[in-house]
Amino acid sequence: MTIYNIALVGFGGVNRALAELIATKNPLWERDLGFRLNIVAVSDLYLGSVISPNGLDAKTLVEANFAKGGFGQLSGGSAEADNETIIKTAPADIIVEATFTNPKDGEPAVSHCRWALQSGKHVVTTNKGPVALAAQELKALAKANGVRFEYEGSVMSGTPVIRMAEKTLAGAEVKGFEGILNGTSNFVLGRMEAGLDFATAVKEAQILGYAEADPTADVEGFDVRLKVVILANELLGASLKPEEVTCKGISKLSPSDLETAAAANSRWKLIGSAVRSADGTVTGSVSPKQLPFEHPLAGVNGATNAVSLNTELLGSVTITGPGAGRIETAYALLSDIVAIHNARAATATREAA
Repeated sequence: MTIYNIALVGFGGVNRALAELIATKNPLWERDLGFRLNIVAVSDLYLGSVISPNGLDAKTLVEANFAKGGFGQLSGGSAEADNETIIKTAPADIIVEATFTNPKDGEPAVSHCRWALQSGKHVVTTNKGPVALAAQELKALAKANGVRFEYEGSVMSGTPVIRMAEKTLAGAEVKGFEGILNGTSNFVLGRMEAGLDFATAVKEAQILGYAEADPTADVEGFDVRLKVVILANELLGASLKPEEVTCKGISKLSPSDLETAAAANSRWKLIGSAVRSADGTVTGSVSPKQLPFEHPLAGVNGATNAVSLNTELLGSVTITGPGAGRIETAYALLSDIVAIHNARAATATREAA
């Protein structure tokens, strides 16, 4: 039986949800996936940091109502968050990076990933910053150190668009994509279609937990732009930077715009897209588009995400699923760990042969 020691960097909703799954699903994973997960360290800006070589009880981590600096009460704990020490010195096989996204330079998450890979530790992350801004460097660093850098959850939460395109659609020749890659903006557009004005729809999204106190990244398309960069670079072989992707959000749309679209049997969606031209160049964009009802993305409602992959051999293939949610995003981390485990098993098989 394989046991992977993991260190959680950030203990907000996503890593806390992963700890919840570990507390309840380890026996199932052991039976069905061939491994268990053991939390040996956690670091969090609010709670502090703790290292326990023998492992921390996942249920206690989740259920204890720690106050600020609360990890300092635990054996091996400190009231201060020391991410660098945790990442470099904790006896972890895998670093699970789930801190906030910095769209400007990706820090501190880029450094978190770099420290881990340089230390010979695998990295799984849901953070868009390191993937959009430093993926090539981090993938090269992972290869040089014989570990893996996995980031399925950086685009559509637990919905496996990257792995689906690269593994299941291998050979289908993806030429481009267009997608609804932000659940908040999609929810807001749906409520505006029902007659709400933009500000009221955003307020409702905030009340329901879909939108942050500052919804700018969602409604102005900045979140989608990072995801377009990730998908374009990963699936189309591009080397785009965020500033090279044109970006326009939904804040200028009015209820009358949506009413006019409905009268024409269409609806507005915020679409992130990229296409590879005949000469190999890749261009990306984010903008509201009026889609006819028969378009595969037109019927995607609420906080759901979807992406249509344009392929040479199959035409358009559309993947739909949750683009947010604590458990859903934690599943993306699990799927990355499964990929690490399967790669390890494949290497062992080749070496045995």
